[in-house]
Amino acid sequence: MSRVLDDRTLVLVRHAKTEQIPRGGRLSDHDRELTERGRADAQAVGKWLRDSGIVADLVVCSTSVRTRQTWEQAVRGGAQAEFVEYRRAVYQGGTPGVLETVREEGGDMRTLVVVGHSPTVPDLAGGLSDGRGSADAHAAMGNGFPTAGLAVLRYDGE
Repeated sequence: MSRVLDDRTLVLVRHAKTEQIPRGGRLSDHDRELTERGRADAQAVGKWLRDSGIVADLVVCSTSVRTRQTWEQAVRGGAQAEFVEYRRAVYQGGTPGVLETVREEGGDMRTLVVVGHSPTVPDLAGGLSDGRGSADAHAAMGNGFPTAGLAVLRYDGE
């Protein structure tokens, strides 16, 4: 199998808006669901991906309920992917764990989408772009990485 060495894309998506854990509640962080606004925002992410012509070869999604729902709603909005895998490492691995997952799972993929959490997604976006790319995008990231925010990183090579 030959490696793809040009026009590769990594899309990092932070999950959409979720319900809060009620005081004294028994809801675990892993089981938090999207709010109504979160579902609408995730659908908007899917529409944006579709309208931008971004089709994932692989989506690597955290195992949390909110990230799964974010991707499901993105698909309702028009997002497309060949394969979707759910990885605990995206939920609990932090930036190093997610980066390792990207390296392992990205392989020969032209377009890889990761659906994860903050602070990992914004940290990874900032670290991988390292001041390169759109000045407007860096300014936006400097203002915070909101729920249902995404970063599109294009690169050549592995």
